[in-house]
Amino acid sequence: MSAIKILPGIYSVGVLDWGVRNFHGHTYTTQRGSSYNSYLIVDEKIALVDTVLGSFAQELIENIKEVVSPDKIDYIIANHVETDHSGALPSLMQLCPKAKILGTAKCKDGLYKHYYGDWDFQVVKTGDKLKLGKRTLSFVEAPMIHWPDSMFTYCPEDALLMPNDAFGQHYASSERFDDQVDQCSLMEEAEKYYANILWPLGSVILKKIEQLQSLGIPIKMIAPSHGVIWRSEPAKIINSYISWAKGQTEKKIVIAYETMWGATEKMARKISEGASAAGVEVKLYNVAETDRTEIITRMLTAQGFLFGSSTHDNDMLPNIAAFLEIVKGLKPKGRQVGFFGSYGWAGGAVKEMQETLKDGGADISVAGLSIKYVPDKEELKACFEFGNQFAKLLR
Repeated sequence: MSAIKILPGIYSVGVLDWGVRNFHGHTYTTQRGSSYNSYLIVDEKIALVDTVLGSFAQELIENIKEVVSPDKIDYIIANHVETDHSGALPSLMQLCPKAKILGTAKCKDGLYKHYYGDWDFQVVKTGDKLKLGKRTLSFVEAPMIHWPDSMFTYCPEDALLMPNDAFGQHYASSERFDDQVDQCSLMEEAEKYYANILWPLGSVILKKIEQLQSLGIPIKMIAPSHGVIWRSEPAKIINSYISWAKGQTEKKIVIAYETMWGATEKMARKISEGASAAGVEVKLYNVAETDRTEIITRMLTAQGFLFGSSTHDNDMLPNIAAFLEIVKGLKPKGRQVGFFGSYGWAGGAVKEMQETLKDGGADISVAGLSIKYVPDKEELKACFEFGNQFAKLLR
C-alpha cells in the first residue's frame, strides 16, 4: 500500500497484511486479513502517529519516503506499546535518531522493556498539546482500551481522531475509507473486533466516550490503527460502541455445545427447535468444529446463551471447557444462561459448566437438563420444551 492522502498534509502510510489469519496468539481469526495503520502529518514540524508490525518496517519506511525523507520526522506519537503498532519503531529510529517520541508514562516503560532503545521520550497526559505549525495534536489517555498504556491523539483543526485500537477492524482493503467498502462486511468486522478484544472493557469504553463528549470536541474523521478510516459517518461506529458497551441485546439465542458420540448434539438440535418455535432467532454451534471468533461475535448482541457438553471423567469436554473460560473472561452481563448435556454412568458436565460461569457472574436462568445415554422420544420432547421455555424468558 502506497502513501494515501486522507486530508491536506495528512497521509496514511501504513501497510496491509493480506495473509494474516490469526491474531493475539491465535485467539482471534482474521479471515479478511488486517492492516497496520500509521499516519504522517506534514506541517512546519512533521509527526508520525504510530508505526506498524516490525516485519513490515521497510514497507512503512518506503511509504514515508513517498512524502518526506524519514530523517525529517520531528515527532513519533506512540499511542500504544503492542508490537503490531510499535514493532517498526527501532528500524525507523535509525533513520530519524533526533525524533522525539511522545506517549504515556506506561508507554515509555513498555517501549523500553520491548526494545531497550535510548530514545528521547516525552511523557504526555490528557490535555497536553503539541504544536506542529498550523496544526495541533492533543492527547487523551485511554488506559485499558485495551492496554494500560493506550491513548488517543486528536487534531482539532481537522476534527480528526486517531484512537489506535478503538473503532478498528481487522479488515485488509485496498480502499482506505468506510464509504468505499461493503458496509455489511465492514460492520461485521467492527463487531467482531469489539466482541473478541474489547467486550469486557465496556464500562471503561463508555466512560471514555462520555469524556470525549464532555470535552465538546467535534469528530469528522476517525483513523484507527486497524482497518479502514471512518470519514462518511463516524457517528455510526461511535453509536455502535455505545450500544455494545451498554450490553444492549436482541431477542436471540446462541447455543454452543460439544458432543462425544452425538447424544448431546441431538439434544442441542431439539433444544434449538424448541427455541425457534417460540419465535426466537437461534444460532447453533459445535465448538469443536467452529471458529470461536465467530461464536463470540454472535454472542455479543444475543440475550440468551445455552451451553452443552457430554460428560467425560465427571467433567465437560475439553473444547467447551476452554470456550467457557473465554466467555468467563468476557464478563457478559444481563444475559439469560442455561446448560444441558448427556452422560453415561455418571454425570458432571452440566454442574461443571454452571460452576465455571457462576464464578464469572453469569445469571443462570434455568435448571440444567441432563440426559443419560441417548435421548429417547420423550426425552427429546423434554429438550424441545427446555428450549421453548428458555426462549420465553427473554425480554
